[in-house]
Amino acid sequence: MAHINENFLKLRTGYLFSEISRRVSTFCKANADANIIRLGIGDVTEPLPAACIEAMHSAVDEMANRETFRGYMDDSQGFDWLREKIAEHDYRSRGCDIAADEIFVSDGSKSDTANILDILAPGTNQVAVTDPVYPVYVDTNVMIGNTGTSNKSGEFDGVVYLPVTAENDFVPAVPDRPVDIIYLCYPNNPTGTVIGQDVLAKWIDYAKQHGSLILYDAAYEAYIRDPEIPHSIYEIPGGRDVAIEFRSYSKSAGFTGTRCAYTVIPNTVTGKTAAGVDLSLHSLWMRRHNTKFNGVSYIVQRGAEAVYSPQGKQQVRELIEFYLTNARLLREGLQTMGVTVYGGVNAPYVWLKTPNDVSSWDFFDHLLENTHLVGTPGSGFGAAGEGYFRLSAFNNRENIEEAVRRIQEAV
Repeated sequence: MAHINENFLKLRTGYLFSEISRRVSTFCKANADANIIRLGIGDVTEPLPAACIEAMHSAVDEMANRETFRGYMDDSQGFDWLREKIAEHDYRSRGCDIAADEIFVSDGSKSDTANILDILAPGTNQVAVTDPVYPVYVDTNVMIGNTGTSNKSGEFDGVVYLPVTAENDFVPAVPDRPVDIIYLCYPNNPTGTVIGQDVLAKWIDYAKQHGSLILYDAAYEAYIRDPEIPHSIYEIPGGRDVAIEFRSYSKSAGFTGTRCAYTVIPNTVTGKTAAGVDLSLHSLWMRRHNTKFNGVSYIVQRGAEAVYSPQGKQQVRELIEFYLTNARLLREGLQTMGVTVYGGVNAPYVWLKTPNDVSSWDFFDHLLENTHLVGTPGSGFGAAGEGYFRLSAFNNRENIEEAVRRIQEAV
């Protein structure tokens, strides 16, 4: 008889965005003529940069000839020519000591932030997350047995929650106890806020003091416009000794449907065996990566490489500026109504305080029913997200302007 992993039974019935889809689907069946504008999930809408399209077309042509055809890669870590570009443009250009062999190309940051738990001992690591938080961080720890059950607010026993709200300027305080694994995401999803070098330095010091591992999700770093805000945790001295960093082409170059990302595991990051022996996490991830993953397709990696060409860099900048302008329009439109708004400056998300202290899900239903707009309830990201609401800037300009008009008329 096959026995199931009963940790899955601890999870809520549905994933946050699945619940949103269910509610929207139910509404649409009853209101077939409704023109729904979706500002919920962080899915891009604009075409891929022309440089990436051109590179992928060329790669497809190569696959049509025996002489240039490519099958399995020799190493699922990613082609050298892409990893060298990443190391040069994303790290060394910012003074970060990251080598190409410390970079692993993958099909997405979501999967990597989940799969990284494969090389960390289940049921023994104390995990800390910010609250609100990207749900995948918590749910995957539930799945492998790092938590107990959840309470009515959705908080799981065995997880240290670090509130990030207006009361602490959305800056998480280091835990008042030792923890083993720390999830940080900046620019932050869902709040759209950022942290400075001084805050990151405190986290690095904490990690060194307690032997903690920081899992740093920098999927939105390309949206940072403030020159004082770090794009990578490796810009801070000591970061490469305690942190794994995750990045994605999904939100920068629009690869949500194309699938390409990468994870950086410096050779200096270690974990301990049960006997207290330090081992390289890089070597463990290499073993896991080559065993469970056959690599991102050659065609897609050529598209990602084009991001670093002069034309690609310019086109990506224009794409990001487009979405940042969307965020500004949302933010300013809400502010003219007296709504308290955060984020939307160095990130593509606007995080708002629900008017009149309405609950997050009640505000979701109000927007859907009265304005035919879809956002994301803050409580879906954690207990500290109650009373907040996230709007995504990922949409076309016409829809963003129409969304602002509808909200101003209905809220």
